[in-house]
Amino acid sequence: MEVYFLRFLNPSAHVHVHLHLVPSLFYDSKKRRRRNCKLNAIFKNEEDAATERASLRFQETLRPDPLFIDPYVGCLVPPDFQVNMKQHPHKHCLATKFIDDKLLTTMNHTDGLRQVVLLTDGMDTRPYRLNWPASTIIFDVSPERIFRKSTHKLKDIGAKIPRSCLFYHIPSETSDIQQILRSKGFNGARPSLWAFQGQPILTLANFKEILEVVSSLAMKECLFLGELPAWLAETEGGVESTTRRWMNKLFMSHGFDVDIIAYDEVAGNLGTGSTVDDYKNMLFVAEHLRFSDDQMEIWRTEFQRIEEEGDEEGFEEL
Repeated sequence: MEVYFLRFLNPSAHVHVHLHLVPSLFYDSKKRRRRNCKLNAIFKNEEDAATERASLRFQETLRPDPLFIDPYVGCLVPPDFQVNMKQHPHKHCLATKFIDDKLLTTMNHTDGLRQVVLLTDGMDTRPYRLNWPASTIIFDVSPERIFRKSTHKLKDIGAKIPRSCLFYHIPSETSDIQQILRSKGFNGARPSLWAFQGQPILTLANFKEILEVVSSLAMKECLFLGELPAWLAETEGGVESTTRRWMNKLFMSHGFDVDIIAYDEVAGNLGTGSTVDDYKNMLFVAEHLRFSDDQMEIWRTEFQRIEEEGDEEGFEEL
């Protein structure tokens, strides 16, 4: 099957288009040119965005008092990259440190929690650099092309997943992420932890689809955390004063109780400042309030068993 790859200029765009499904898009050359020009004028290339984030983590590693040390990210940065050392960490690095700490603290203090799902841009080195508990199963959901390219570079410098852990990649372009996660061994009847940082999204609808996936698979009381682009709130006319209310409504509609975390608060807790760069993201931590689909299925099966046993006992009395 012939497949074309459209490169959107945005942190979100690795889209597979199958010719036999949408022939008019490709055989109408004038329409195709107009469509592609419009998209390219609006969106940034997702690989460029991922490389920019990797460069920020590389610079943080080189600072005299880094928030974290990433021994692998250097291979993901262009050879001609010019280091621009700053006194304070970039907000992206504050978020990275916050997510790192929250992941490990939660896993080390939650019985039976050994499933972590990372929704990333394909250049996340967490599977290699974090001190994961033994028997952790790590699922990376990210753009296939970027992930494969990055993995090749990481292996070339000797980066390895901890021996006691398992690692699986799920292409973010897939039409059924739930099904592939399950086929790789994800169990919705066991605790899980979900982190979102850098995952390409084009629209609010894209993120709602992700929320639906997490809500269906994550057990009650599981955490979903990370950072989101602020423009998501703006798509429905949101302004700064109502962003928190908008986030609460969005997450609650999918069964989550969410808190927005201020970057300055993270910086204060770490005893550092932060750059004043224009960084329009939102850092969040959300707790799932609903049962997962697997938990509900277990409950229905058990309820049916109890009913059947009750019917049998009733017949015996007669």
